[in-house]
Amino acid sequence: MEYIENRTFDEIRPGDSARLVRTLKPEDIQLFAIMSGDVNPAHVDPEYARSSQFREVVAHGMWGGALISTVLGTQLPGPGTIYVDQSLHFLRPVGLGDTLTVTLTATRKFEHNRHILFDCVCTNQDGQKVMDGTAEVLAPTEKIRRPRVVLPEATLFDREARYRKLLERTRGLAPVAMAVAHPCDKESLLGVAEAAGAGLIVPTLVGPQAKIRAVAEREGIDLAGMALVDVEHSHAAAAEAVRLARAGQVAALMKGSLHTDELMAEVVSAAGLRSGRRISHVFLADVPTYPKPLLITDAAINIEPDLECKADIARNAIDLARVLGIAEPKVAILAAVETVTPKMRATLDAAALCKMADRGQISGGVLDGPLAFDNAVSLVAAKTKGILSAVAGRADILLVPDLESGNMLAKQLEYLADALLTGVVVGARVPIVLTSRADSAATRAASCAIALLMAHARRKAAP
Repeated sequence: MEYIENRTFDEIRPGDSARLVRTLKPEDIQLFAIMSGDVNPAHVDPEYARSSQFREVVAHGMWGGALISTVLGTQLPGPGTIYVDQSLHFLRPVGLGDTLTVTLTATRKFEHNRHILFDCVCTNQDGQKVMDGTAEVLAPTEKIRRPRVVLPEATLFDREARYRKLLERTRGLAPVAMAVAHPCDKESLLGVAEAAGAGLIVPTLVGPQAKIRAVAEREGIDLAGMALVDVEHSHAAAAEAVRLARAGQVAALMKGSLHTDELMAEVVSAAGLRSGRRISHVFLADVPTYPKPLLITDAAINIEPDLECKADIARNAIDLARVLGIAEPKVAILAAVETVTPKMRATLDAAALCKMADRGQISGGVLDGPLAFDNAVSLVAAKTKGILSAVAGRADILLVPDLESGNMLAKQLEYLADALLTGVVVGARVPIVLTSRADSAATRAASCAIALLMAHARRKAAP
């Protein structure tokens, strides 16, 4: 066991010193900003920092001050020390990757009050002084030796950074014309406004005009520049939005505050937007604990898909993955076990889908299954079970047995693993953003980014 031990006032002599070496990492800046509330863009906004005096993100000045406090509280004098006074001079910025050496040297002792004065110097990896000053402390008089507390590991889940990363993929692309069916609540309109403001969509709002304007006025949402098609109710809104897509007036659809069934009934109707494939849904999940995005399908449209339907679900997901820049997506076909079992239909379907891929009936990706969830996402789990596979532990796409299992998996990742979930309907003639009523405005805007990428890919592929 490691121990932390102090040096008492009587044990310390002028000239005694202690030091600490620490390299600045991005998470150090983020944690300090979270703890202090200091979100000065010079520290947390790379784009702003590039135009600032130092041309890069720099540490908070008091990060170095905190390191001085660390030496005082843990080494010299150590536990029992009480801070009395501190004077610091900031001489150079500290950037990401810089290594600071913090050296404290006792210079004077005051017997009447047991105070000790320390000289404090911080230098970087080039030997340049970045900070200096003095610290005065009330030194302990009793010896203290305690087990060193092991701190919990801190993991930062930066949803905003992941959202920005997705939007980066759309940089330089013209916004897509999108009909939004019945956007009659706060989150629906906010999502539209955020996506439009980010240059992702040119929205046409389809619904009861008076109701839409009332929500916008109540929530302070600016509808300037948004076309508005007035219809009397949600059913009419779904029909009109689909009609606009069929007529080529818009290249994408988005669900507002109406039920999914209302919109999808119009999409799959005789006058709807069917293509040659079965329509399906894909969640794009950015999970902090997984090294790459995960596509989960189908968790919203097909309740109990048969083999033929699953083949189209796989094809649709592979096409979307390729649009997102995954050249050869790895498709894990999920079941409860990784062996083919006649009593479990999901395992039989998985085996058949893999053979279809072998025969070229499903192309563009690498399929394997049946795979249990742990084997699909964990190399360790796959190796433990002796599974040799190009997909196991490396999956890009999780093809689930049915809607219920897929929906539960996606929502568990969102609420228990802080996954950023976006979703889109694929296999129709236009991409369809199918949001949940619980989705935030940012989630809706992120889904619009995927629809934009799909729409541009369709235009590029068109003869």
